[in-house]
Amino acid sequence: MRMKRTYVFFLVMLALLIDSFPCHASTISPVEGLEALRRGFAGISDFTADITQEKRISLMKRTMVMSGSIRFKKPDHFLMEINPPFSGRMLLRDNIIEQVSHRDKTPTRIALPPEQGLKQWFSKLASPVTSLPDGVTAVADLTNSFYTLTIAPRGKGQVKDISIVFLGDGTIRRFIINEQNGDRATMTLKKIRRNVGLTERDFRLE
Repeated sequence: MRMKRTYVFFLVMLALLIDSFPCHASTISPVEGLEALRRGFAGISDFTADITQEKRISLMKRTMVMSGSIRFKKPDHFLMEINPPFSGRMLLRDNIIEQVSHRDKTPTRIALPPEQGLKQWFSKLASPVTSLPDGVTAVADLTNSFYTLTIAPRGKGQVKDISIVFLGDGTIRRFIINEQNGDRATMTLKKIRRNVGLTERDFRLE
């Protein structure tokens, strides 16, 4: 289930609320927010980043803090590595998720519906955004050159809403995912390196 939750916030991208500083905020339309993400991300073929992920578990009233790194290559390759003591790797190729942990070296494999694959989502961002995708509501604002786009799926799924904070050039700074049960995951990206020329060899579990 954790793999599915991790996957969701990469699908939407694919990923951030910034820390407080002097605020010059303006509300923009959700379509403007999505179009800003599409336009900025259009010039990015791949990227790598170091991450810090905080997972707040409501029932346990505790927060787990993990660190690691991620790699992404258009249109459908994503790899996340988590450092000890929560060592593990998660590989996403379009709609296929594979994961290994430090406890179990045998990969766990999950096949998502084709319409939920990364390739499908990026195909929707191939042309200018003129309306919201079906099945979601959204709000957006622009604060000190940082866009914040919050998307809430309709229906009774596990995800309540997802926030993405990014710059106009497509650089993603933070993802936040709120779940219906009160759990909250925040991923902050640092040392982002864009268009580094990643290949298939950079997306392996071993």
